[in-house]
Amino acid sequence: MTTITTGAPANHTSNAELHGILLMVAGMSLAPLMDGIAKYLSEFISPVEVSLGRFACQALIVLVIAFFMRRSFGSLLKEMDRIQFIRGACLAICSIFFFTSLKYMPLADAIAIFFVQPMILTVLSAVVLKEKVGVRRWAAVVVGMVGALIIIRPGSSALGLPSLLPLAAATCFAIYLVLTRKLSGKASLLGIQFATGVAGVLTLIPLVVISSLLGIEAAAWTTPELSHLPLFLLMGIISFTSHGFIVLAFDRLPASVLAPLGYTEIISATIVGYVLFGDIPDKFVWLGVALIAGGGLYIAHRERTAAKRQAESEELVDSSPTRHC
Repeated sequence: MTTITTGAPANHTSNAELHGILLMVAGMSLAPLMDGIAKYLSEFISPVEVSLGRFACQALIVLVIAFFMRRSFGSLLKEMDRIQFIRGACLAICSIFFFTSLKYMPLADAIAIFFVQPMILTVLSAVVLKEKVGVRRWAAVVVGMVGALIIIRPGSSALGLPSLLPLAAATCFAIYLVLTRKLSGKASLLGIQFATGVAGVLTLIPLVVISSLLGIEAAAWTTPELSHLPLFLLMGIISFTSHGFIVLAFDRLPASVLAPLGYTEIISATIVGYVLFGDIPDKFVWLGVALIAGGGLYIAHRERTAAKRQAESEELVDSSPTRHC
């Protein structure tokens, strides 16, 4: 599971488009490696603590890179506003749900369910942002949700209740994107990474402390073994790199072009799940993935079409004669 930051792309050449596509594919392909490590660590410590370690290491890596780039700690803090914090907190909650799901279900299955996020984002955009959503896009949402139900298979023992966790994670991530659209705060790449790490740490530490005091094992603190510390650091490195690639991709190409490439993550997740855990998705998962991907790709197509029409309309307005009073 990874993160996407939307932004207004500058004028780009064909080389920039190719670079954007390659960066997006690289970022999405790296993300399941972090999820695989999280799944392994969740066998020894709570998923909440795994999430905390991920965000703490990510913030630490940013500070190290900032030191070599001669960026001061104060300059990073100045970029962290309320919007960045709220978005980071949403991402932290998303990580809790997703990492917890990995404790109980195969990696590829969890990511497959998580891919209903574009459909949830479409619903939230209509309800919260009052964006106009046509009949065909609603139909794509329904198709995607049917795909999710095929994977989850309510009432069967295939995945059970844990399959609702990546669904909750997808909802949190969709909220994260809604906040990005509605409140869009701008920051440097290091500033975005630092804000995400700090917001995650500040959100998760109270949860771990309270759970430890109340004896709630699901989120209580467990001292990691020394052999686990390099894995936490590796998670931070992968998170920083994957997120960085995706942010750079969105600097080069619009979201409507890059969104379909997000489905390359399921390929990487399947490979990681098979190599590390011997998991192979069954036919129902592949059928569900096909429906979810189909719905998501159609939504991306409609987004691209709407963006193109808006651009053409703006060009028409700009090129029209100006009347002076």
